Amino acid sequence: MMAWRVALWSLGACVLALAVWIGIVQWQDVHAGRAQQAKAMLPTTPWFQASPYSPPVRPQQVVANPACPEPQATGDGEAPLQTPVADGISTFSVAHGRLDALAGFSVDARVLSRRDYSGDRPALFSPLDLALGWGPMTDTATIAQLNVRQSNRWYRYGWIGNPPLDPGAIIRNSANMHMIPSDAAIEKALDAVQRDDRVRIDGWLVEAHDRGGWNWRSSMTRDDTGAGACEVIYVCRVTRF
Repeated sequence: MMAWRVALWSLGACVLALAVWIGIVQWQDVHAGRAQQAKAMLPTTPWFQASPYSPPVRPQQVVANPACPEPQATGDGEAPLQTPVADGISTFSVAHGRLDALAGFSVDARVLSRRDYSGDRPALFSPLDLALGWGPMTDTATIAQLNVRQSNRWYRYGWIGNPPLDPGAIIRNSANMHMIPSDAAIEKALDAVQRDDRVRIDGWLVEAHDRGGWNWRSSMTRDDTGAGACEVIYVCRVTRF
């Protein structure tokens, strides 16, 4: 009698185990299908881009003057590119005189500061200056420790305590640049540029001559300082990122 009870109990345990196993398999099949459906319904864009509360990415804005021949452009995030003047390009006629082309120039940089000018002689050609930084001078932590300002067509910077970057590196990776727009659309695009924007400026380093004999010559190197160290750029294209 005891053996019969043990056999019956063993059979019952096996049936129960089989039922439990079948239930687990069926649950996995159902939930696997639901998981696939849920995955298919999820957006392919990461949440931090799909969320309506994430900061929007500003589309690239490009303004170019089709009548202004463009030099070779620098690569994204690379150092300013200066190239020889192409054959057939020598001077540009402007309202108040002429511009002699010295070199092609392209700079991809962060705007450290901007300053508008009117009333001075250079303003007849250039209504604004941009203080631009590239390489290590695009780093937010570095820039936050610098006091950057512009006045009288100069760009100045200072710091409290130790410099956030070797002063020589600041000189080599930033400059004040005088912008000469090549047409009204370029002038409007430059007018929209603000501090901390990333921009690329493509055009020509020039020497400006007014009708009275005054001239204004661009710097031809990125490591000079003092009077004459600013670039004078005839701007053919403005790209804002």
